[in-house]
Amino acid sequence: MGRFCFRSLILTLVILTLVLSVAVTSQADEQLDSTTQIRNAIQRSIPLIETASAGSARERKCFTCHNQALAVLVLDEARQRGFNINPANFQLQVDHTAKHLKRGLENYRAGKGQGGGPDTASYALWTLEIAGQKRDEVTTAVTGYLLERDKGRPHWIRNSTRPPSMSSDANTNYFVIRALQTFGSESQQPEIKARIADARQWLLDLKPASTEERVFQLRCLQTLSADDAVQQTSVNELLKQQNADGGWSQLPEMQSDAYATGTVLVALLRSHLIDGDQPAIGKGIQYLVDTQQNDGSWHVISHAKPFQTYFETGFPHGKDQFISVTASSWATVALLLTQPKVD
Repeated sequence: MGRFCFRSLILTLVILTLVLSVAVTSQADEQLDSTTQIRNAIQRSIPLIETASAGSARERKCFTCHNQALAVLVLDEARQRGFNINPANFQLQVDHTAKHLKRGLENYRAGKGQGGGPDTASYALWTLEIAGQKRDEVTTAVTGYLLERDKGRPHWIRNSTRPPSMSSDANTNYFVIRALQTFGSESQQPEIKARIADARQWLLDLKPASTEERVFQLRCLQTLSADDAVQQTSVNELLKQQNADGGWSQLPEMQSDAYATGTVLVALLRSHLIDGDQPAIGKGIQYLVDTQQNDGSWHVISHAKPFQTYFETGFPHGKDQFISVTASSWATVALLLTQPKVD
């Protein structure tokens, strides 16, 4: 009887070992498959974003947030993680941005700026920041303009309303604050500190009405090193907005899309208050993988009233291409942030 029980115990242990081995192998295969899906999605997206940025630089002298700033962000994050990019095109976008600001030098010195106001100015400086550009007379003139803009107000006001990417002052304040922190001259520091202190209070008091506003309020709080408890509240609010399909929508009554999902995931993944392996992050990343088009893009319908002459950049989706390349860029960055950097 004792020998029988011993044999049964051994058999049970063998079966359990086999079951655990299969489970671990299955989990490893699943993780490998997920990583492969993400990397494939990134590799399909990069050439399209490069095409759009090159097309925009070819067709227009002016800098654009969607085709220069976000392309430089994507390509910089990609090369840090070992993905192949076209270095000549990357430099083209940086040079295109620098030339655009230089053409407006006298207007910046006069406090007039360029078309797009503080949004164009701050996005352009963000582009140069990503590329590692140093402070010079042009960047100092631009930061001087930003300090004059909306002077006497508690925060900076967006130049226009073009939802979703230009639909909240929180977006504008994130990029303006970042520009001032990065490129502000030594003599500008007292005024920079005073303006940012006012904006900080406005951001702390802000009651977000959209995903865009929640995202960039959190990004601002991160940039300003707000208390962890304040940031955690913002993180929790974003997590509550996640839809059943794993994505986020621009407004509660809308469906999930790549723009909202990409910007949320980037904000969360940049935060030190949430781990990348949390289920909400995994569901969001899978949503992006599942909704990528066969051509490597993500399609988002434009809700903005056009005021610029339409032109083709080589990116798909016709007159939806500007918001779609913006969405595709944020989606790609979100996917990239799940991948390890290489030495």
